[in-house]
Amino acid sequence: MYKIMIVEDDPKIAGLLKSHIERYGDQAEVVTDFENVLERFKQLDPHVVLLDVNLPRYDGYYWCRQIRLVSTCPILFISARSGKMDQVMALENGADDYIPKPFEHEIVMAKVRSQLRRVYGDYAAKSEERKVVLGGLTLYLESMELELGEQRVPLSKKETILLETLLRRSPRVVSRETILEKLWDDAFVDDNTLSVNVTRARKRLAELGIEQALETVRGSGYRLLVTWKDGSRP
Repeated sequence: MYKIMIVEDDPKIAGLLKSHIERYGDQAEVVTDFENVLERFKQLDPHVVLLDVNLPRYDGYYWCRQIRLVSTCPILFISARSGKMDQVMALENGADDYIPKPFEHEIVMAKVRSQLRRVYGDYAAKSEERKVVLGGLTLYLESMELELGEQRVPLSKKETILLETLLRRSPRVVSRETILEKLWDDAFVDDNTLSVNVTRARKRLAELGIEQALETVRGSGYRLLVTWKDGSRP
């Protein structure tokens, strides 16, 4: 059974989508708190997201970008906006498909099933996920997760890039300039943003029981130096 998350502020449309999804034997969850869509996404951990563009407070493009920071799960926009630029914006912001309203429910379900087959089923890529390993610590680059033993913690995109850079060069020091260059993708990153992401990365490591591993080397940069409880290093 797959889990589909519906982010649609029209209760009638949301209800109809939920009904059709459940007829196919899958689970449908309708979001009603439109100020905390990302938090609800993390709680549900769905296989597919159906996302409207016109939402209260923040639009669907915003939430699509936020979800893309933590997940690569398929996102399908369903919107009354049918213009070419609306579809382009959806795809540019990380969507996998765009379905204009009014729509046929059979078309929506066919597109959902297509995404499920592509990502999780018969058509899913069989290649092993890229990862960086340091001793027993494993960073999964596509799923953006950090693993130690039986524990895994989710990461944001920038946390993943930061830890990848440090893991690949451990135990060497990596300059702030080098890390900032890695973090620059489509958005400017300043020293303050770097410091925030370093703090968050430390929290993720701490969740796995790894304390004081991400060191600040004054005047130089940062170093990831993992030491196990017995004092040994990977």
